[in-house]
Amino acid sequence: MRYGYWAPVFGGWLRNLPEEDGAAGWESMSRLVRRSEEIGYDLTLIAELNLNDIKGVQAPALDAWSTAAALAAVTRSIELMVAVRPNFHQPALFAKAAANIDNIAGGRLALNVVSSWWAKEATSYGLQFDEHDDRYARTSEWLQVVDGLWREPQFSFSGRYYTLDEAIVEPKPIKRPRPVIYAGGESDAAKTMIARQCDAYVMHGDTPEHIKLKIADMRERRGREGLPPMQYGMAAYSIVRDSEAEALAEQARITTIPGLEAGAPPPGFANFDQWLSGTQLERELKIQEYSVSNRGLRPQLVGTPERIADRVEAYEDAGLDLLLLQMSPQFEEMERFSAQVIRPRPN
Repeated sequence: MRYGYWAPVFGGWLRNLPEEDGAAGWESMSRLVRRSEEIGYDLTLIAELNLNDIKGVQAPALDAWSTAAALAAVTRSIELMVAVRPNFHQPALFAKAAANIDNIAGGRLALNVVSSWWAKEATSYGLQFDEHDDRYARTSEWLQVVDGLWREPQFSFSGRYYTLDEAIVEPKPIKRPRPVIYAGGESDAAKTMIARQCDAYVMHGDTPEHIKLKIADMRERRGREGLPPMQYGMAAYSIVRDSEAEALAEQARITTIPGLEAGAPPPGFANFDQWLSGTQLERELKIQEYSVSNRGLRPQLVGTPERIADRVEAYEDAGLDLLLLQMSPQFEEMERFSAQVIRPRPN
């Protein structure tokens, strides 16, 4: 298993505890990511949202790509998996900038391609927001352009969304034939696009049984395309404690939503509700999961180190390659997880 984590672009990842880790900032981000290399983490996911989806739209949110460029210069080994939303980036200019960041990082850049879900954010910034299947059509074309520019000396393209005439991207990314492209999605349109054009499939948190079924489905789709095997990752929230009772008490603390029953929920609740109504999910996303994003508590990485190690093994048996972890307070909990779960286990 490889271990990754969500970088604190919002300062923290719990929606109903606004002051859990303080405001987002470069100093704390840099310190955390540099330390994570030392204690065994393989990858950091840098989310891209210009409005703060977790703490409320008025709260700070670090820009993903300038942060990634800075982290590329101050880290040495960790994979930088940076989210990118095609409707926010002209693909040829993006391919040029991302190739440069990959060179700064020595070949450690990866993409997490996200077909935007948040209409309010797009319209706030004056950008196009496509309907569901159109979003994946745009993403597919966008990926064709970026991939062609990274592979070919010159690249021309004429499509529904983008047109290029003998465009050049030099230097190319160090990672050949291209940086790893991760993507997630649960609709048929998303899975079809990912199986054809991406290298790794990332999922919301779920049980080992459901993850095994999802991996089997994607393996079948990938096989029909005649392409090499994919990597598989999953989001999860972890609470490691010396006893089950301590871990469950912490889970209860972070999942209490203040003000909900009184009709005065936290600022981000309306954004969550809009996202819920704008997606096509295979199973209903429960409102009580609002406090932890990406269905992070469903994997049940909550308990003693031994219990969590057993759960990790179950996910390995299901075919999972990568865990994308959230924890809070992040610095302290990442240290604990490393000491009690990552380091005691053989690679």
